[in-house]
Amino acid sequence: MASPTKRVLVLNGPNLNLLGTREPDVYGSTTLQDVEQALEALAKQLGASVDCRQSNQEGQLIDWLHDARDSFDGVLMNPGGLTHTSVSLRDGIAACGLPTVEVHISNTAAREPFRHESLTAAVCIGSVIGFGKNSYALGLRALIDYLNPAG
Repeated sequence: MASPTKRVLVLNGPNLNLLGTREPDVYGSTTLQDVEQALEALAKQLGASVDCRQSNQEGQLIDWLHDARDSFDGVLMNPGGLTHTSVSLRDGIAACGLPTVEVHISNTAAREPFRHESLTAAVCIGSVIGFGKNSYALGLRALIDYLNPAG
């Protein structure tokens, strides 16, 4: 019997709606829509489904995390700049109780010093940073593997 389809909530934080035009030397030319379409195709290959959302509002992201507890198996999240500043978002990830993978397009450790610390990483099962748009695919694969441990 096949295992049930895993449902993954994909959250993108502030300014990620501008992918493709925002600092292309750092973030590339791929749009958020391109990322979401690629994730949907990959999820299907992996026997999973994704629900992709983006907000520039911290509270909206937290509300989605709270609501995810009863509807999703895991979370893939790029918190954007909130990674380095938001205790509330960190607490929202912890409170939802779902395995969460943090992803970043750029290598935050190789950027400005204020980006070197992630407040959210400690409540995630892992982080994928610095692989451009592929960070999302790597993160989704890791999350699905975590949710479907080999027996």
